[in-house]
Amino acid sequence: MSTLGEAAVDLGAVAANVRTVAAVARTPLMAVVKADAFGHGAVPVARAAVAAGAAWLGVASAAEALALRSAGLTAPILSWLHPADEDFGRLIAARADIAVSTVDHLHAVAAAGRRLGVPAAVQLKADTGLSRNGAAGGQWPELVAWAGKYEATGDLHVRGVWSHLANAEAAGDESVARQVTAFEDALRMARAGGLDPQLIHLANSAAALTAPRARFGLCRIGLALYGIDPLDAPGPGAYGLRPALTLRARVVNVKRVPAGTGVSYGPDHFTDRAVTLALLPLGFADGLPRAAQGRAQVWLRGRRCPIVGRIAMDQCVIDAGDLPVTLGDTVTIFGPGDRDQPTAAEWARWAGTSPHEVLTGIGARVRRIHHYGEAAPA
Repeated sequence: MSTLGEAAVDLGAVAANVRTVAAVARTPLMAVVKADAFGHGAVPVARAAVAAGAAWLGVASAAEALALRSAGLTAPILSWLHPADEDFGRLIAARADIAVSTVDHLHAVAAAGRRLGVPAAVQLKADTGLSRNGAAGGQWPELVAWAGKYEATGDLHVRGVWSHLANAEAAGDESVARQVTAFEDALRMARAGGLDPQLIHLANSAAALTAPRARFGLCRIGLALYGIDPLDAPGPGAYGLRPALTLRARVVNVKRVPAGTGVSYGPDHFTDRAVTLALLPLGFADGLPRAAQGRAQVWLRGRRCPIVGRIAMDQCVIDAGDLPVTLGDTVTIFGPGDRDQPTAAEWARWAGTSPHEVLTGIGARVRRIHHYGEAAPA
């Protein structure tokens, strides 16, 4: 390891997770690679997912969609979060589907298709209870009516209808059934309005694994793609998902200190005995949430060791007890958990947040290394 910290991404795990979810869901999958593939690296993850059978790629922004196309990826892409004055022509020219939730957006997309002389491929989003993006209530019939008009003029084609679940991660939550019903109502209204969407999708990772009624013709997988159990298991969980990212760093300072030594800012922590302290060159600027201090652990020389004192911007301190720590020792902050290493899901619990935030919070100073299988550089 030549840098202070690195994130080793096992693309073999990404591929295995695609196959695992596909075997359960029995539908085509959309691999969600927004936010630089949850911090894993969008282009290599997208390639691995498509090679493993993912039928679609999902991104939040036009820039993300265009970056995938620039890298040579030809798989179908859905881009779903845009201002109404977005340059939709770029997405149409790149053969990316555009998610549309408002009539204003639909007007802009249709105008771009008209200018290019190419029907824009759109997927209409209904708000079925998340109250975030999507057309709700009286907005949906108006959106459907305008979409039908623009299909008739050849300015766009409605390829899909979709929505987003609010709480599929809570097994048995009644809101999932309510949202499925609302989605089916929206779909019937779209078809009654003359639309013939071929791509119907509602399920996220949790629903893909546990809610058959929500699967329809496609499931979108984000967290499960990266090997994190969406049902909040600290490790792989019941489905055997494989965490793809291992975050690690090398020890840059070692010192033996007596009992009563204050550690880091404050100090908030004092040693209760003579211990060895090891310094890691990673901090909250690199993705170690400060809120996890006092609970967070790392993996050093075959055992878990606590982070003690405040996590700083660039560094944190480990209580290594009596371990024979040396400069340059590799420390795993989180990884697959197969040898009892801490996992990203555990870090999320320690910080009182979600694994999504832990993964996407890994900073730009941390080098990403992509590999297949166990042969990750140390």
